[in-house]
Amino acid sequence: MTMWRPLCTLPLALALFSPYGAALAQTFKFSAAEEAQKKEQADKQAAQDAKVQDMLAAPCLEKIKNKKIVVLVGESRNGVTQASQGSYSAHFDAINSRLRKLGLRTYTQAQIRAQIAQAEIDAFFRNDPDAALSASRRLSAQYMIRGLISTQASRNAVVNLNQVHVGMDFTLSGGNGRVVSQARVENASYAGADISGVALTLIEERADEVVAKLYSDYCRKEGSR
Repeated sequence: MTMWRPLCTLPLALALFSPYGAALAQTFKFSAAEEAQKKEQADKQAAQDAKVQDMLAAPCLEKIKNKKIVVLVGESRNGVTQASQGSYSAHFDAINSRLRKLGLRTYTQAQIRAQIAQAEIDAFFRNDPDAALSASRRLSAQYMIRGLISTQASRNAVVNLNQVHVGMDFTLSGGNGRVVSQARVENASYAGADISGVALTLIEERADEVVAKLYSDYCRKEGSR
């Protein structure tokens, strides 16, 4: 006669139905979700890196080597542009350092301030073409990059928090004022007050992509000349 046997042993049953077993199952669920999130982020980063490398593969590094380029960063908030360059040193450095790696000759903020008056920089951010030409001539620059931070604040009713949408538009133009390339990156944050910090995080995350896009467009439009 075959005796009935329980489907699970006592220790296993205790593990499954005790509070400790429930906690173990919950931990497993959290761990699986974290691993899936990490994989998603890794895949996204890999795709972005591949995109950057593809854009940088354009064969015109010799064309841009030692070209002089000026980087200016400003912020538009509530229709008013703030363009005091000392306020955006970290944002400036994130872009400037990547341009140097490509072989371009960039200017420090001290050099820019010494040669270009603040009033002229303000006019440049108001899309004054004469100011752009004057600024490039003062530094004998062949190209200029303008990075403009724009923000829009709103209330998110779902989470009942202030939300700030931060966008950055980068424009590469020649010394003659002609636009060569434009690139945009954007993000939203609930850290409403620190707009400059959100913008810096955004640049650090996407600076490689921005510079690669400007470079690729330069190669396509200017490199063959």
